[in-house]
Amino acid sequence: MSQIIWGAYAQRNTDDHPPAYTPGYKTSVLRSPKNALISIAETLTEVTAPHFSADKFGPKDNDLILNYAKDGLPIGERVIVHGYVRDQFGRPVKNALVEVWQANASGRYRHPNDQYIGAM
Repeated sequence: MSQIIWGAYAQRNTDDHPPAYTPGYKTSVLRSPKNALISIAETLTEVTAPHFSADKFGPKDNDLILNYAKDGLPIGERVIVHGYVRDQFGRPVKNALVEVWQANASGRYRHPNDQYIGAM
């Protein structure tokens, strides 16, 4: 495993990932990089990351079923998602925010750029 470097990203450990070019895996032949990868130093936003606090969210922001419900419950199957947010070393990430976008029963998102013909 890579050496832990607090406050910065560690160099990628190529032993942790399969090779990009694998001749037996035919789709990798044309899509894999032809030259050596270039490491780019992290920027301030990658090191500091955005920070969130509970006072920024409304009482229904954690419930996609009730968040935009108008008349009764929404149409569709309820989906339960659970898991962990971990860093590159497998350590838990404290106070992480996971943003989930779920389309409605017509395949639409409540977003001004979603111009799909399905019903909102």
